[in-house]
Amino acid sequence: MDNYIDSYFEEVKKIADNIDKSSIKKVIDILKNIRSNSGRLYIIGVGGSAGSASHAVNDFRKLAGIEAYAPTDNVSELTARTNDEGWQTIFSEWLKGSKLNNNDVILVLSVGGGNEEKNISPNIVEALKLAKDVGAKIIGIVSRDGGYTKKVADACVLIPVVNDKAITPHAESFQAVVWHLIVFHPDFQLNSGKWESIKK
Repeated sequence: MDNYIDSYFEEVKKIADNIDKSSIKKVIDILKNIRSNSGRLYIIGVGGSAGSASHAVNDFRKLAGIEAYAPTDNVSELTARTNDEGWQTIFSEWLKGSKLNNNDVILVLSVGGGNEEKNISPNIVEALKLAKDVGAKIIGIVSRDGGYTKKVADACVLIPVVNDKAITPHAESFQAVVWHLIVFHPDFQLNSGKWESIKK
């Protein structure tokens, strides 16, 4: 057990040392631009990444002053669309209802970024096709080879794979590391976190 714990944290260190910092800067630049143009941020993810999307929406709205939404926060619409139209289009149809346009950004939180050929996360793929059609920007925090997200993104943070048996926990953990880095970045953050605002 001790060996596993030590190895896991060594892997975390290795990821932190090897993540591409320039891609994070590109994401920040895109987000600063949409904020200055009153654009909207839509954060999409499935499984654990759906929970992360909800958390990230809060941070981008409260700390960074960006109008942000996660389609998965509305379980009634999500399940209605799954039931009536199919799983594949839950995000794209939701985004059409929100009038996604070229002033908006989609942020993908995903382990693999979606794969059209293998039919993995087709709902993410369809959302990104819509984004390309309307000229919305695409950013992502993904792992493995980045999948469809990395292929079409304007900026994509790729979480390095350091252990094939721990891709998912590292990918989903570093989603939170990266978006927290962004919302607390001194060149980007607008509002302090509660605990950071309290003097010792």
